Amino acid sequence: MSLPSSDNLHDVFPALLAGGALSEPQAEAVFERLLGGRLDEGQIGAFLALIATRGPSVDELVGAARVMRRCVTSVRTPVGRGRVIDTCGTGGAPKLFNVSTIGAIVTAAAAPGRVLVAKHGNKSRTGRGSAELMQALGVRVDAPAEVQERCLREIGVCFSFAPSHHPAARHAASVRKNLGFPTIFNIIGPLANPAGATRQLVGTYSIENAAKLAAALARLGAERAMVIHSADGLDELTTTAENMIWHVEQRMVHEDRLDARDLGFAPARIDDLKADSLDEAVAIARAVLAGETGPRRDLVELNAGASLFVAGCCASIGDGVAQAREAIVGGSAGRTLAELIRLSHAG
Repeated sequence: MSLPSSDNLHDVFPALLAGGALSEPQAEAVFERLLGGRLDEGQIGAFLALIATRGPSVDELVGAARVMRRCVTSVRTPVGRGRVIDTCGTGGAPKLFNVSTIGAIVTAAAAPGRVLVAKHGNKSRTGRGSAELMQALGVRVDAPAEVQERCLREIGVCFSFAPSHHPAARHAASVRKNLGFPTIFNIIGPLANPAGATRQLVGTYSIENAAKLAAALARLGAERAMVIHSADGLDELTTTAENMIWHVEQRMVHEDRLDARDLGFAPARIDDLKADSLDEAVAIARAVLAGETGPRRDLVELNAGASLFVAGCCASIGDGVAQAREAIVGGSAGRTLAELIRLSHAG
């Protein structure tokens, strides 16, 4: 169904209610008004709820992401110091420990001078999101852009706290909190990295989301990306089930499958990978970075290996796993976290 011009929201809302989807230009126009503070809370709530009832279309994701990118507070990246990658996912899957956050540190430690990891993240309804973990580990999560830029230059990784970089999203913040369910903002978050990452490892909670995100990344010009979802509903590459992968490169998407057993990992249970509190999540992060073996380190190695592959630092995910393992066992991953803590408080 084609929608009327988004200049008249009284026309847009009934059409959305009837099951229509916004075109890319229409999505851009509505998001320009939303992020510009030109919609009231009732209009924002109706818009977000109507999109959520059927899930956003690829056009809506692309249009919204373009506006988010234009409104972002940027982090400048050093020229010639490596490809910029992000490991931010959408959330919404069964909560494990913070795999992508720990994996970001391991990825940077494994390929100094070859990759820059601009880890985009936020707080979580569970209280154990990437921001909460980083803060509990000692990282200053609200460090200004210039401090993040120094972190990238000196150690190849920074943490970009989403609310600090997307101030225009404040116009929807209270509505999103009151709605209490994931909205299009949760899905476009990984599409609006403050450092302009052109390479990404993106986990998401459904096959439908994964296919749409991959198509959106292709349209947005991602240099290389992997969108991932496991057969048992996780938003990480996992050792608990088969993994589904959507590879994005040269504006094309192709699907693949990965069984972690083929890379030498032992199967695990989801219960082996959960963190039931922030304290437990912190303890897991420290233990993995200190070299503790077991299913949790396996998961970090697998995901960091995929990040290194996406970044072009190795020829295969298996090669990336070997590099990630060496970064953990050799201690460089732990040292990278220590330096991130120190530098994030500098200046």
